[in-house]
Amino acid sequence: MNEREFISLGIAVLTVSDSRDSGQDRSGDLLVEKLEATGHRLIARNLVPDNIHQIRAQVSAWLIDPEVQVIITTGGTGVTGRDGTPEAITPLLDKKIDGFGEMFRVLSFETIGTSTLQSRALAGVANQRYLFVLPGSPGACWDAWDQLIEKQLDYRTRPCNLVELMPRLGE
Repeated sequence: MNEREFISLGIAVLTVSDSRDSGQDRSGDLLVEKLEATGHRLIARNLVPDNIHQIRAQVSAWLIDPEVQVIITTGGTGVTGRDGTPEAITPLLDKKIDGFGEMFRVLSFETIGTSTLQSRALAGVANQRYLFVLPGSPGACWDAWDQLIEKQLDYRTRPCNLVELMPRLGE
């Protein structure tokens, strides 16, 4: 049997928040801990306020960084006036991965019930990189990583995963 080798990816983590600073960024800390524990590499990390232009500027910079293969944002996915991460990210996407948001809300329903409908979590591809837009709670980041992202960013996951598609993203 031919076992696949793990492929370590370069990942950038962006926290979007008006109320936290880097010392209070539990969601960002959790994502960094999880990605490093699975063998991926943290290439960059930042925290920006809930401002569409600042979010888009940071993500755009990472989209042209040759070391960054995956970008994960946390925060700003709700429905309040200040929540603008999906609006910042969506225009940058070449393709949406609709199933991610759908699956995330199904999984979240088990934990938070109908409150999951307030989440606008999403994922997509931009400039041959994967982007995941997560809510700002540590629980949401935990669920998204453990139940969706970790497996799809693992080349060993069968029958298929996002890593094996990376060479074809530029077609």
